[in-house]
Amino acid sequence: MKSFSEISTSISIKKDQRNTYEYQAYGNRLAEEMAEPTKRSLYIRLAKINDRNLVEAARLFAISNPGNSKAKSFMWKLKELKNASKNKEQE
Repeated sequence: MKSFSEISTSISIKKDQRNTYEYQAYGNRLAEEMAEPTKRSLYIRLAKINDRNLVEAARLFAISNPGNSKAKSFMWKLKELKNASKNKEQE
């Protein structure tokens, strides 16, 4: 039986040096999906401080709307979801 190191070198799994925490990996993936790799820090911060369910719902909305810019759709939907969440808490 092969060890993990032998398997990982045979299929060339590389660790991404930018990711120490899970939210960093999620933010980097968001930046790539929204086609804004230069704004990685923004997406990492959004992944860190916002509720993950809201961010994921906004991501799915942005991906499913091909007509608009993915980044603009994502930001708009995230804002709408956060406002709706605040309104529910105030009631």
